[in-house]
Amino acid sequence: MFDYVRDPDEIYRLSFETIAKEVDFSRFEPTMWPVVRRLVHTCGLTEVANSIRATSDFVSAFSTAINSKATILTDCEAVAASITKRFLNCGNKIVCTLNNSGTPDLARKLGTTRSAAAVEFWPQDLSRCVVVIGNAPTTLFHLLENVEKGQKPPAAIVGMPVGFVGAAESKELLATRFQSIPHVTILGRVGGSPMAASVVNALALELSK
Repeated sequence: MFDYVRDPDEIYRLSFETIAKEVDFSRFEPTMWPVVRRLVHTCGLTEVANSIRATSDFVSAFSTAINSKATILTDCEAVAASITKRFLNCGNKIVCTLNNSGTPDLARKLGTTRSAAAVEFWPQDLSRCVVVIGNAPTTLFHLLENVEKGQKPPAAIVGMPVGFVGAAESKELLATRFQSIPHVTILGRVGGSPMAASVVNALALELSK
């Protein structure tokens, strides 16, 4: 038999003990600590904490929206599947429009990706929704373009697209130009569906306590 830790509670304890030792939490508000811990735990990179950016009102805005049964809009099925639904005590709906029947045709018409076109199937008034993006930079870009044109913004944004083309740029845009929208993001190329979903899971778990 190989020698490794088998007890799940001990695995979690040791993991979060390591995170506490290696991450400087002092630059974050205490309400953000569960989010930071979960993001670091999800990717296994303590240095990712240095790239996390959040507005001062993100946690309160997100929590208020979730408690008000806000719909959670995701950019892909992987994000939706990674959200732990049993933590959502208010029964929030999770909606992904990427695979709507009209999305491919609209993408061709707009000359963009399906991920961006899928945003057009979201409600026009997003104020009772939270948006969780963990895959496509074009989703975040298109959402911000619509807000720039006058669409009501979502109650909160988890903006964590991943990749080499557009990911860093879309998140930089969110972090610098859209401070009026409560949001959290990770600067640079790092991101992904598990990380985006981990923000929802962390805060939903806190709300369920």
